Amino acid sequence: MDRIKRRAVFLDRDGVLNRAVVREGKPYPPDSVAEVEILPGVVSALQRLKEAGYFLIVVSNQPDVARCRTPRTTVEAINSHLAEHLPIDRFIMCYHDSIDGCNCRKPRPGMLFSGAKEFDVDLAASFMVGDRWRDVEAGIAAGCKTIFIDYGYDEKRPQLFDFRVSSINEAANTILEGV
Repeated sequence: MDRIKRRAVFLDRDGVLNRAVVREGKPYPPDSVAEVEILPGVVSALQRLKEAGYFLIVVSNQPDVARCRTPRTTVEAINSHLAEHLPIDRFIMCYHDSIDGCNCRKPRPGMLFSGAKEFDVDLAASFMVGDRWRDVEAGIAAGCKTIFIDYGYDEKRPQLFDFRVSSINEAANTILEGV
């Protein structure tokens, strides 16, 4: 008898769990733990997903580390702060910039593959939730269902996605409705 593989919800960090800092219509991560604001509905949405048996894995590009704008310790402190308040199973970060050509930087699916391997996750039964085109394309490349949280940023938008929502709470509802 085949063992049933596990399901996960892969989540972008900034703009999905915590409020992104928006400048001139473009989202940026907070510069410090003091700037972190967990978005409304995130705690309850993640608790409901966790209770339904999903692993919660944060996958986030953090190129400002490679660009020497943000120390890695700051990113890790923000992750620790979020972990204190949210039922996250794992944080997987890409600290590279686009020019590095790594396999982990979204839109490439390396972080999702890593999380799937670590937790024995069935990617086809899992979801990628993000607020930017790179998140959605990484989910598609990994074989996940994709949920785009549309904040109307002034930047490239994903052309393909499975669901478009306006909040993490709406994303959790979509997942839990057994789509």
